[in-house]
Amino acid sequence: MENKQLSFEDAMKNLEEIVTKLEKEEIPLEKAIDLYQEGMNLSKLCDEKLTEAQEKVTKILNEDNEEEPFNVQEE
Repeated sequence: MENKQLSFEDAMKNLEEIVTKLEKEEIPLEKAIDLYQEGMNLSKLCDEKLTEAQEKVTKILNEDNEEEPFNVQEE
């Protein structure tokens, strides 16, 4: 499955598996570099998905059905 089609949860699971392999297994340098690169791609994908979700959450619909920023007021 191509990374762009992964859900955030699946990408995080794959990233955790890569980290575990890199930490616990003795693997050849070339394979470690490939895993590291795949992990970085998954990390970027997760960051993009989180940014997209944050943008959606920080906007709400006003009475005219127009998007407006959602501001949290601290007390």
